[in-house]
Order: sequence, then C-alpha cells, then structure tokens
Amino acid sequence: MTTVFLVEDSLTDTEVMTNYLKQAGLMVVSTNNGDDAQSQIQSQKPDLVILDVILPGKSGFELCHQLKTNSHTKAIPVVICSSKETEADKLWGSMLGADAYISKPVDQLQLMQTIKQLTVGKS
Repeated sequence: MTTVFLVEDSLTDTEVMTNYLKQAGLMVVSTNNGDDAQSQIQSQKPDLVILDVILPGKSGFELCHQLKTNSHTKAIPVVICSSKETEADKLWGSMLGADAYISKPVDQLQLMQTIKQLTVGKS
C-alpha cells in the first residue's frame, strides 16, 4: 500500500486531504510541525511527502530542501501544497527539489493525478 506523509498545520486542510487520500486507498501519516517531520520521514520512508509551506518549526521549503539533499530521502517525491501560489513560490519550490506544486484549496482530482504520476510503479 502506498504511504503518504502529510505535513500540514491546518486541522481542516489535514482532514480534507486525509479523506481524499484514504478514499483513494492510500495510507496517511501526518504531523503538523516541520521540525518533527524530517526525523519521522527518515525513519518511516513514505512513498510520497506532501508539504505545506508555512509550518511551525521548519518551513515546507526548508524541509523540502533538506529531504532532497539527504541521500536517504532524496528519491521520495515531494509535493508542495500551499496557499502561497505565486509563480515565484512555484519556482522556488522547484529549485529546492519539489516534484510538484499544488495550490490550496486543494482540488481532489488534481491531487490524485499528481500522486499517481509520482508514485507509478513504486508500490
């Protein structure tokens, strides 16, 4: 089963995305803090990570960069999911190694298509 690690500090967004992911048959692990996320992701090795940008502790941008420059986590696809939706934000996410960038509010179809594209053949 594909495991998605969700890092999101909004309880509402966490519930919405968790419901979308579970409806698609995915297992969801989540935290609301950027600092906690890095060690949990390293130990649990999920199939995909979804990051909000504005988080307590490390930002999603910082966490993305750290995951993508670490030999143990660099192959894990990272999707940034944020209300910060300027072209500059999207470019910055891409430069830091994000595999995709989705704007909030999250569109269920777009989220599922993105995850499918990034996890094909992984589970």
